[in-house]
Amino acid sequence: MGDEAVKKTEHRKLGVELFNLVWTLLERKKRTAEEVDAMIHAAHASRHHWSLAGTSVNLARGEWQISRVYSVLGRSEGALYHAGRCLEICRKHGIGDFDLAYAYEALSRAASAARKKAEARKYAKLARVAGERIAKSEDRDWFFKSDYATLPAATS
Repeated sequence: MGDEAVKKTEHRKLGVELFNLVWTLLERKKRTAEEVDAMIHAAHASRHHWSLAGTSVNLARGEWQISRVYSVLGRSEGALYHAGRCLEICRKHGIGDFDLAYAYEALSRAASAARKKAEARKYAKLARVAGERIAKSEDRDWFFKSDYATLPAATS
């Protein structure tokens, strides 16, 4: 394996490991200041590694995860920015289905964090429509039962 292939393999591995670390930290009910910092930095680092070895889907999912971190922390500016980037990547690369539904979910969640209720409702509706178009029933069920169901704008 050449140098370039080894580097890509290492970047992919780090992208996955950091993405999973962020999920572990997101699932905690309480986090220390150090864990909050680690969660933010790991989300950005994961996205960076995917930019060196991933696909456009990986990039969109990385932006989605960063937005989720910022939404959970109530940091709406970062949440809105990265949710917007997620949607831009989906549109630019023709990514639909699961990832498009999650781009709209992220935008709704970020708008809720920013207290932009009308915008949050608009994106929740778009997330619902995109979610209904998810091809795999298990992915569609996951979207609606896990993440869409927790959107503030979807329940108001």
